[in-house]
Amino acid sequence: MSRTRVLVVGAGIIGAACARELAESGLEVIVLDRDRPGGATTAHGEGNVLVSDKGPGPELELAKLSRTLWPQTLASIGARAGAEVEWDPKGGIVVATTEEGARELAAFVERQRAAGVVVERLDATELAAAEPHLTPAVTAAFHYPEDAQVQPVAAATTLLSAALDAGATLRTGCRVLGAHTEGGRLTGIRTSQGVLGADAFVNAAGPWAGELSALLGAPVDVRPRRGEVLVTTPMPPTVFHKVYDAGYVGAVGSDSAELRTSAVVESTKAGTILLGSSRRQVGFDASLRVDVLSAIAGNALRLFPGLGAATVMRAYGGFRPYVPDHLPIIGADPRRPGLWHASGHEGAGIGLAAGTARLLRNLLLDEPAAIEPEPFRVGRAGVMVEGDA
Repeated sequence: MSRTRVLVVGAGIIGAACARELAESGLEVIVLDRDRPGGATTAHGEGNVLVSDKGPGPELELAKLSRTLWPQTLASIGARAGAEVEWDPKGGIVVATTEEGARELAAFVERQRAAGVVVERLDATELAAAEPHLTPAVTAAFHYPEDAQVQPVAAATTLLSAALDAGATLRTGCRVLGAHTEGGRLTGIRTSQGVLGADAFVNAAGPWAGELSALLGAPVDVRPRRGEVLVTTPMPPTVFHKVYDAGYVGAVGSDSAELRTSAVVESTKAGTILLGSSRRQVGFDASLRVDVLSAIAGNALRLFPGLGAATVMRAYGGFRPYVPDHLPIIGADPRRPGLWHASGHEGAGIGLAAGTARLLRNLLLDEPAAIEPEPFRVGRAGVMVEGDA
């Protein structure tokens, strides 16, 4: 009996995670990417695996599932292949710098605690011990011990390698040109390398998922949202957690197409410090803007004044897959049988990848779902673009 064949479009962190889950479940998996694995959005991410920035609701449940699965997944892969991916469960610290911000942050924390998130309030002495270089002008601080960081490109390529070890195949430099359907069902896709047939097709194209879905005749409202990061030269130990201002949560949840910035500062094991973050909708315009980079640097200096002596060695930007209701799209497309979606994670794709892949596998194989899938369905209001087949 032939195995079910699944074609995953996109070899970033989401596509790689999905490919591994499906291949290790015994399916015949083909992964294709128009460029190289992990070379687009994944390569421009910080590797955050966060629960701290999500209020109660379906995205938080997906984040909690992913936080449980990530270390298990990395340990499983490493045990079999001898691979080791940089995983740093360093925790996060969220701070407020105004009295109003402190009240809003405290209320947000209480809602998270009610949803099962572990959060610890830090007094001034505890905060100074945890982050000695942080500004003392802090009105509230909370520690999230479950926040972590993973090296994104290494994680994506390791997940993909695990999928290949389980029998998956990979095609790079392969562009999707259109759909091949039979009786309304998607049975193949036309690509620059010919027609590829399968029983199911997973749209894991990140910021390009909207374009891909339109090519396949079932468009979803996924748009690129640009973000930038500054990277310092290696420094002595200066930042010990992921530290960000409470305004970051509002920036993530904003619907504005205009520039939104907030202070996000964290170190890497190599000693560099990453400074973020920004969000703006500019299509696929990849130009770096001085005003955006200046705003990021200014925000970081307000939290860590000592960084004024740091040297920035590079700046980079990337595109995040934005969905208007700020929830990923995971599941089957009711308009085009055979088409499945795993996209729309915006800046949280790396953190949510493990849970997304598990949920997609559950749905595709008709298994009991690890979390409630309904909030992520393609057919919810505002996701499917009107007037298309």
